Amino acid sequence: VSTQSTGYRITAMSKQVAPNRMVLQMLKAKRLGAKKGHGLLKKKADALKLRLRKMMSIIIEHKEAMAGVMSDAFFSLTEARYVAGNILPVVEEGVKKATLVVVGGAENVAGVMIPTFEQVSTQREGVAIGIAAGGARIKQCREKFVAATELITSLASLQTAFVKLDEAIKVTSRRVNALEYVVIPRIEDTIAFVLGELDELEREEFFRLKMVQNKKAQRIELEDQLLQEWMAAGGSSGRAAATQNMIDDVVDADIIF
Repeated sequence: VSTQSTGYRITAMSKQVAPNRMVLQMLKAKRLGAKKGHGLLKKKADALKLRLRKMMSIIIEHKEAMAGVMSDAFFSLTEARYVAGNILPVVEEGVKKATLVVVGGAENVAGVMIPTFEQVSTQREGVAIGIAAGGARIKQCREKFVAATELITSLASLQTAFVKLDEAIKVTSRRVNALEYVVIPRIEDTIAFVLGELDELEREEFFRLKMVQNKKAQRIELEDQLLQEWMAAGGSSGRAAATQNMIDDVVDADIIF
């Protein structure tokens, strides 16, 4: 099966790629770029996975602390209601705008923009409600719930970033696998095909030159043999007689213009 698939790939390459030096240089440059890209994406995936593991440990810590914080906050609310009575109408009447605001942002982690949420307080102490022990309990209840909302905001930011990082890791891993198992092997196969074709062309050229040299050698040998036979048959004396000395005085016929 592998031999058939390799033969199919080579046949497909022969239809798409012209085996010459320029194409070979282009393929080598493309292979170099693919390997560099694979290395960078591999480092990016490792950095994202490291950040994801750290984020996971922080999320686990926050979730473990969430039960105790929320329990303390609602227990403090129960104490405030016990001391000050029903404080809900008073709170609704005294508060005109939100004292805690969640601000959204973004953080760049290895080229991936991760959303972040941060809790901002518009009033440091909030609105004073109640007097004596009731006011102190209400203030304590507010502080407990502020801490709880801060923890909830941090946990929401971490979980949103966790989902975003998980998606980015999946996409990066797919790109790394595509480069490692599809793109780079395909380029390597194409380079091997071009090198094989160039070697075959060089062998054909070498064989052609050898044939031309052999033909020349056979022709020179045949001419030498014919010359030797002609000289052996007495052609040397006749040839010497026929050969004129350029130094001797030779009277040429007059030329009439």
